[in-house]
Amino acid sequence: MKTTSDSFLMHEEIEWQPAGDGIRRQIMGYDDKMMLVKVEFQKDSIGYEHAHYHSQCTYVASGVFEFIIEGEKKIIKKGDGIYIAPNLTHGTKCLEAGILIDVFSPIREDFI
Repeated sequence: MKTTSDSFLMHEEIEWQPAGDGIRRQIMGYDDKMMLVKVEFQKDSIGYEHAHYHSQCTYVASGVFEFIIEGEKKIIKKGDGIYIAPNLTHGTKCLEAGILIDVFSPIREDFI
């Protein structure tokens, strides 16, 4: 596994990876301590509830999402952000097509 990404990552040059029905992602930079990921959702697509040992911050670049974290639901939209502590169960449903920007620490090795 490569331990760091290139310094400059142009979105037109990065392949999209499938991440579920109506969901795809681009890895926008990483090293062994953190990772930046752009995730595109089509309306009504679902990021099923899951948990992982990584800390996660998410910024809503566009769209509207219903997020659930440990049973608490909130509607988040463009400009909003969330923090998900390690090992908390979380998921989302896309209410209006959009893009989430996720930061993980440490790196999500399963994405590489």
